[in-house]
Amino acid sequence: MIHEIANTNSIFLTFLSELRDIHIQKDSMRFRKNLERISEVMAYEISKSLKYVPHQVTTPLGIDETMKLEDEVVLASILRAGLPMHQGFLNYFDKAENAFVSAYRKHTTAEEFEVFVEYMAAPKIDKKTLIIIDPMLATGSSMVLVYKALLKQGTPSKIIIASAIAAPEALLFIKKHLPDNVSIYVGAKDKELTAQSYIVPGLGDAGDLAYGDKY
Repeated sequence: MIHEIANTNSIFLTFLSELRDIHIQKDSMRFRKNLERISEVMAYEISKSLKYVPHQVTTPLGIDETMKLEDEVVLASILRAGLPMHQGFLNYFDKAENAFVSAYRKHTTAEEFEVFVEYMAAPKIDKKTLIIIDPMLATGSSMVLVYKALLKQGTPSKIIIASAIAAPEALLFIKKHLPDNVSIYVGAKDKELTAQSYIVPGLGDAGDLAYGDKY
């Protein structure tokens, strides 16, 4: 199932439009903050799909009958662009365990590349709710490789993918190569990819905008 947050009018649209704006993007601190803010909105929306159990809270004046999150959540981010989004999710899922995976493109030509996973630091994910975070889903190949790498740590009971912007090609690729029970939450689904596999209209290179150019 694909959930597109931008389909409903909310303050989320303001944060997303600022992420795309070439003038506001010049402020890398604000760019990181907007990634964090859209992630907080996404975390809240995702939290509605998780499991809860009855819970009692003692107040100064009595007992409150409420509900408490039951799912054990693992937040997994693709480095480096996923770090601001990771913080936004961690602000809400503050008891979550955390995983970090590096994935990068190695170009052979301007239009051809391979994706490599080089580094991973992750807890056990067996029977837990795994949320994989990446700002941009262009081809979907990085996400699939990262998911397969994380399976070395066990089989999660639930898999959720969270991304700010996704291309239709990536969503089709993910649905083809990942289990049927995967839920996908995207800020917005954009129109297409360029020949170099960049999302249009997109927002540019999220990692460079957040942390500076790489050489």
